[in-house]
Amino acid sequence: MTKHKPVLLKESVDYLITSKSGTYFDATLGFGGHSKEILNRLNKNARLIATDKDAEAFEFAREKFFADKRIEIYNASFTEIKTIARIEFIDKFDGILADLGVSSFQLDNPNSGFTYREKAPLDLRMDKNSNLTAKDILNNYDKEAIEEILRNYGEEKAARKIAKKIVALRKIEKFENTLQLRNAVAQIIPPNYLRKSLSRIFQALRIAVNNELDELKEFISDAVDLLKPGGRIVILSYHSLEDRIVKEAFKYEALPCICPPEAPICTCDKESRLKILTKKPVVPSEEEVKINFRARSAKLRAAERK
Repeated sequence: MTKHKPVLLKESVDYLITSKSGTYFDATLGFGGHSKEILNRLNKNARLIATDKDAEAFEFAREKFFADKRIEIYNASFTEIKTIARIEFIDKFDGILADLGVSSFQLDNPNSGFTYREKAPLDLRMDKNSNLTAKDILNNYDKEAIEEILRNYGEEKAARKIAKKIVALRKIEKFENTLQLRNAVAQIIPPNYLRKSLSRIFQALRIAVNNELDELKEFISDAVDLLKPGGRIVILSYHSLEDRIVKEAFKYEALPCICPPEAPICTCDKESRLKILTKKPVVPSEEEVKINFRARSAKLRAAERK
């Protein structure tokens, strides 16, 4: 199995932990890199609840942490945080962490359908039990819908041309694997720009398949509800769309009032629930990027519950 290097490991856990005997939530367990460090920092009375939609990651982590009774692992989306808290009889958390990156295992394993470097099924589902796949989008969505996904979720400048090419080619042969999509894009994008364009396109399809941005907004709101005063929320994002959502959500939760500037008195009843700890996002050092190139786009934002 490909070894996954957790990004900004020390920085994220430094921000997260305020009590060594506290209760914490790792929303994106993956292969347990951040969870392992969290547990290393906690004492025997602490608790860690962790979730991951990916069944392989869940099974790997369950075996990895089998002997540690402080951790409870769920094969579920982080949007289930409120339900899981109720199951575990947890009223509030001392800290909540989410690392939004796709793991090295998923990127390097053709069977996961996340790579465009090898022939693989056009899947891109984090949860293999969900219905929608990348293949469904490419073969069934109309040209306008495909263009919108590529432009909005991938910020792909050639979205219209690529969507038009996909619709034309699928009339001849249905899209089944990643090489078909790569070859379609290669008919539009020059070779020296192809890799970056493919990265944007696969990102866009992954976001659409997994409803990632809407789930992130829902998760942040629920996570803030579940933080105790002084509790921390730490989120690592890897592209501008995610980072913008995290930044704006934290900013909104920090505001004491959302009334129009011309309003004579405040009538919104808005509560300022967060204090932002990172005025600018924390990014990996040059040394970390040299060791782990996939860390290069990471941005960490942290906030504290008032």
